[in-house]
Amino acid sequence: MASRFSLQEGTTMSQRQFPEAFADLESIAAWSLATEGQRARKRRDSTIEEIRAFYNTILPRMDAIIEYLNPLPLDNMPDDAQRLLNLTLSLAEVAPAVELFNQPLVTDGYDPERFIPAAGQ
Repeated sequence: MASRFSLQEGTTMSQRQFPEAFADLESIAAWSLATEGQRARKRRDSTIEEIRAFYNTILPRMDAIIEYLNPLPLDNMPDDAQRLLNLTLSLAEVAPAVELFNQPLVTDGYDPERFIPAAGQ
């Protein structure tokens, strides 16, 4: 049986997206998106089952992630830690879909394409 923190089969050290302690999150690396616009689009383009799978994978790891990220400077974070931070921001993006709406979009909400983030898109 593989260690919880081992690389996924076929993943090399140079391909790892996250710090070693979070190698178990490689399966959800596609949710590590740099901008709010990218995260919102991923939520809208995903099924609720895909969103729930992401949510259920990362939520139990949040205490460890926060403990790992807290001492790091936001303006000079290592790339793997930045990708981990981006993953947590995607959790914030999808949490209402899981916890409130049970669907990717906001119930009776406005067209999300009308919202255009100004910085960082």
